[in-house]
Amino acid sequence: MVGFKATDVPPTATVKFLGAGTAACIADLITFPLDTAKVRLQIQGESQGAVRATASAQYRGVLGTILTMVRTEGPRSLYNGLVAGLQRQMSFASVRIGLYDSVKQFYTKGSEHASIGSRLLAGSTTGALAVAVAQPTDVVKVRFQAQARAGGGRRYQSTVDAYKTIAREEGFRGLWKGTSPNVARNAIVNCAELVTYDLIKDTLLKANLMTDDLPCHFTSAFGAGFCTTVIASPVDVVKTRYMNSALSQYSSAGHCALTMLQKEGPRAFYKGFMPSFLRLGSWNVVMFVTYEQLKRALMAACTSREAPF
Repeated sequence: MVGFKATDVPPTATVKFLGAGTAACIADLITFPLDTAKVRLQIQGESQGAVRATASAQYRGVLGTILTMVRTEGPRSLYNGLVAGLQRQMSFASVRIGLYDSVKQFYTKGSEHASIGSRLLAGSTTGALAVAVAQPTDVVKVRFQAQARAGGGRRYQSTVDAYKTIAREEGFRGLWKGTSPNVARNAIVNCAELVTYDLIKDTLLKANLMTDDLPCHFTSAFGAGFCTTVIASPVDVVKTRYMNSALSQYSSAGHCALTMLQKEGPRAFYKGFMPSFLRLGSWNVVMFVTYEQLKRALMAACTSREAPF
């Protein structure tokens, strides 16, 4: 990212790749209950009309959803799909965040002054590439988060069982269900998240409002989280609904979106907005702050190891 001092050793692509995956896993561990609450709110009412869904809503608000899950399913339900989530972040974030600077430099031919177009192109590229690598882990994570422990109606007993069951019952394509909306979502998310973070940080540093340290990283990450939530929520809801759907429930992601619009109205596309913002805002803050510190710590360790005695 931008903002390193002249005396700092620039982090290598390997350091960025490993640092991004590790930082994303740490962020997931801290914010996963909010993500689970978001998924439950997003899928709520998908088999009913808007009026009936509102009247019979099981989950109401972020805190209400979390408390309901703890009361009816136990505290562990908040971490349904965590294993798949960590698998996803280690492969997904490493590509979309860790390779962002390298791809951006490729598009700008090594120039230090990247245009907004180059940043958006780099964000779209790494976002789409990450989906190609990590889609099965995302499908399993969403399925686990959506299933309730209560009532004995669990679809999958473990992460491995989920991979095997989906492949057996829905074919190999089942593990790649929702790839199109996920590519669209992550191209949008990556652009909104990384480009916004990059631009805010760059502006703060060039205007000498902040130095390249924790307060700057925190402010940039929080702004990126809010912008990302506003822009990506509609695609995220469709992605979640489509990934969690039964085999023949929707013919395509477009059909899923149209069904939502007809049955539940436009507001359905912003279901789970508050947990999405709380999750993305806190996730971005934890991830980017950790990522920046990890990059420096890893480069300092490499430098000290290579330094002569």
